[in-house]
Amino acid sequence: MTKLTIINHLNTDDNREYITMTLTPQCNDNTENLPTKNSNTLQSNSVQANKLAIVNTPPSYSAAFHLVLTRDLVIALRHKDDFLNPLLFFIIIITLFPLGVGPDESTLSRIAPGIIWVAALLATLLSLDRLFKSDHLDGSLEQLLLSPQPLFILVLAKITAHWLITGLPLIMIAPLLAVLLHLDESSYNALFLTLLLGTPVLSLLGAIGVALTVGIKKGGVLLSLLVLPLYIPVLIFATSAIDNAALGLPYSGQLAIIAALFFGSLTLAPFAVAAALKVSTN
Repeated sequence: MTKLTIINHLNTDDNREYITMTLTPQCNDNTENLPTKNSNTLQSNSVQANKLAIVNTPPSYSAAFHLVLTRDLVIALRHKDDFLNPLLFFIIIITLFPLGVGPDESTLSRIAPGIIWVAALLATLLSLDRLFKSDHLDGSLEQLLLSPQPLFILVLAKITAHWLITGLPLIMIAPLLAVLLHLDESSYNALFLTLLLGTPVLSLLGAIGVALTVGIKKGGVLLSLLVLPLYIPVLIFATSAIDNAALGLPYSGQLAIIAALFFGSLTLAPFAVAAALKVSTN
């Protein structure tokens, strides 16, 4: 603090009166604490600024991928019909074929690869409608479009979650159901490999159709017309690989083609889905 002192004095030379004002610093106990308080205030402000900077910093690409993947898996676990319905549909189709075709082992063994793959294809198609539809209805899809992270990374996370929910259970239960169809023992490895490489392709290609029809009410029929032609190459080469394995022939060529379809879809499909979502939501 400072103290104002006013001095009134008389100049004897010209008999004029002058007023002098002086500012005198006045020290007290509080002035000693001012530098400490100021420094503490500056430190606290800097800490708060750092916290705000950390909060405002967008997550990395891997963190964003993990967040979207975890979110979709948690939602699917809360709504168990998301993964139970395709699985039950897959089981019902395979168990109905022996009842309709007959119990002949040779007939069932010959058509088993096609039955398993058609059932897997239809079960995946059944679950595609929920890939973006619920996010579109509750507005979270718009938040994904406005996020600072690239949209194709978030889309790839959602497709991965869809495959973990639908494709992975099909791979695990397909060898058990193949016993009902009397599948040849030498074909189980080919069945597992084709499903492992082919079911992600079904999810990736199906996501393109879902993104194009996400804004359309009752777009299930249109989705089937868009997606089913894209599934035909996977179906052909997968069943051919299993048939060759049953005959003792090499099937590495068919697996190579399915792997090429997988890597091609993995590279291009997320960009196509991101572009389709922007078009559909606008």
